[in-house]
Amino acid sequence: MPSVCFYFQVHQPYRLRHYTFFDIGRNHFYEDEDANCDILLKVARKSYLPMNQLLLEEIRRCNGRFKIAFSLTGTVIDQLEAWAPEVIRSFQDLAETGCVEFLSETDAHSLAFQTSRQEFCEQIKVHDARIEKLFGQKPRVFRNTELIYNNDLANLIESLGYEAILAEGADKILGWRSPNFVYQPSTCLDLKLLLKNYRLSDDIAFRFSNHEWPEFPLTAESSPPGPTPAMRPARLSICSWTMRRSVSIRAKAQAFSSSCARCLTVC
Repeated sequence: MPSVCFYFQVHQPYRLRHYTFFDIGRNHFYEDEDANCDILLKVARKSYLPMNQLLLEEIRRCNGRFKIAFSLTGTVIDQLEAWAPEVIRSFQDLAETGCVEFLSETDAHSLAFQTSRQEFCEQIKVHDARIEKLFGQKPRVFRNTELIYNNDLANLIESLGYEAILAEGADKILGWRSPNFVYQPSTCLDLKLLLKNYRLSDDIAFRFSNHEWPEFPLTAESSPPGPTPAMRPARLSICSWTMRRSVSIRAKAQAFSSSCARCLTVC
């Protein structure tokens, strides 16, 4: 049976509000706080909390043989800390198992590498400090925004002390090669290059529950053959912003926390 490494990207952007001509010079707050809060709480309730609970149960059921990795952007951490701290605690529960790795990335989920190496390194430093404070891990694997990659980036990441970097397994670059192997950038001495198998990722993300999909249901036996590059937490030892809160937003967050507390009490 093929080995599969699951790495989950967790991100929530800041959505812009409808900004009219008449707001110019009068209102300098451009983000839609209500939409940000509503969407985050909805996703937390329907996805983050139940998924993290399921992963925790599987890790315990498999006695630590089931290992996964998460990449949490700084923007989703900001919103979770402001409105759904229960989700942060669920990630902490996963971290305590020793079977979950947290990756490094730019704190603002930015394209800073394309514009400023200094800003890029500063954002990484901020993000790593937050991961270590929240989850007790120093990230050893780096993921750039949208898996953007080139060898110059790999050189810089190796110089910062990371052991591996993630990239997209793009067909036009790989050619006949498979993304299911561990590679090494030609300009690096030790850094490992781990490629995403986008076909399998899309099967899981978009087609997994589609009963009309010809390959439904997706099973371990039907996944692509060959070894998949893995991030092993056991081996690798692993990857001032102020929110202006309105009364309605605080009420939504408090109601969400109360509902989570009731759910935990019942369960």
